[in-house]
Amino acid sequence: MNASDWIAVALGAAGIAWVNWYFFVAGRHAAPAAVGGNTSEITITVDGGYDPRTIRVPAGKPVRLVFDRKDNSSCSEEVVFPDFGIRRFLPTGERTTIELTAPAAGKYDFMCGMSMLRGTLIAE
Repeated sequence: MNASDWIAVALGAAGIAWVNWYFFVAGRHAAPAAVGGNTSEITITVDGGYDPRTIRVPAGKPVRLVFDRKDNSSCSEEVVFPDFGIRRFLPTGERTTIELTAPAAGKYDFMCGMSMLRGTLIAE
């Protein structure tokens, strides 16, 4: 193997490492919901992904999720909560509120309509 082959292998390995870090490690902090009255509320920015990607809410209590969509990619135009039967369109530049109650403690996934952008709601 010559030098250019080694460079190509190194760049490929770096690219694979970055993709795995981005999708499986980055942004793994969980944001707690702000509690006001009986309903918890958290704002989730949609801009090439969900920020925060992981949120914590109290189980059995209503929660208000406010999606603030900044980007205009077709992938982020919809959010789906399969465990709750929720599928909602997210207009660019607007805030969309989804209210739900996690019936029990556990992890509930949410995603874009294409399942490329993903997040987790953790009920405790």
